[in-house]
Amino acid sequence: MVIKESKTGLASYYGHEFEGKETASGETFHSKEMVAAHPTYPLGTVVRVTNLEGGDTVHVRIIDRGPTDENVAEGVIIDMSKGAAEKLGMVKEGRVRVKVEVLQWGTNEYKPEKK
Repeated sequence: MVIKESKTGLASYYGHEFEGKETASGETFHSKEMVAAHPTYPLGTVVRVTNLEGGDTVHVRIIDRGPTDENVAEGVIIDMSKGAAEKLGMVKEGRVRVKVEVLQWGTNEYKPEKK
């Protein structure tokens, strides 16, 4: 698989207060899904996130915009769902240093949820 882009920085994760809310993609956020927010990547982009401290990896789909400007100023480059954060072993720390690799660019298209 060809890596389209790679960046390093910090990852954080969504708090429980976002559960069930609509994301920028129009999808409903569910904390157990393997999804994330990124400030600029097209919605639907699939990335591999690697915890540089522990080596764990997870593939997530970008469905929302974030992290906040304040967190970006602190070096956060991606905001993960809690499910993805658990797979990366970062829930206790809250933030970890990661490498984010784009595996497939998204189309920025809204994809309604199946009812």
